[in-house]
Amino acid sequence: MRLAELSRQSGVSTATIKYYLREGLLPPGRQINATTAEYDEEHLRRLRLVRAMIQVGGVPVAKVREVLGHVDDDSLGRAIRLGAAMWALPQVPEPDEDDGYVQAAHEEVAALLDRLGWQNAALLSTISPAYRSLVVAVAAFRRLGYDWGAELLEPYAELMYRTAVLDLDNLETQPSEAERIEFAVLGAILNEPVLQALHRLAQEEESTRRYGFE
Repeated sequence: MRLAELSRQSGVSTATIKYYLREGLLPPGRQINATTAEYDEEHLRRLRLVRAMIQVGGVPVAKVREVLGHVDDDSLGRAIRLGAAMWALPQVPEPDEDDGYVQAAHEEVAALLDRLGWQNAALLSTISPAYRSLVVAVAAFRRLGYDWGAELLEPYAELMYRTAVLDLDNLETQPSEAERIEFAVLGAILNEPVLQALHRLAQEEESTRRYGFE
């Protein structure tokens, strides 16, 4: 398909597509002559991924380029490739390691991983953005006087593990390795709002069952 058709099928303007091409977010098309290139279904799929990351996920262009670089790096194994792509997404600020609440949160999260037997997550704790995010959240709870420790977190973590199994089961249905990594990245951007919304709906359902509508 030509650029105009790619624009029509994707709903993305030709000017924006040209910008994505210049920024390296979209691979160049097959050159037909000096002024015309041809694009295929792979370009259309990548374009939709880029738009979802930028428009829905609010991921900056530079981060999109970094994530897609990991997605396209077939020299890496799946676990490393997937981790690198996920870790390139925007993350929470680094915790203040001199803060006593942060130090206590580190202990609680380490105790949680030990209770769960998540040895691989523990090994990755020094570099994992997810680990840091959990530490920041637990520290915030403790700062407000809530003992949100390993014992309380454990059943939530077990539910999330079941969710992770479903995520990877769905990922493995994708036909190619690149599409599996793309699916995971897209899931991190779109699936988390879905899970958050389901969590809130479940809370609404349970609270009205317990307390009624008063």
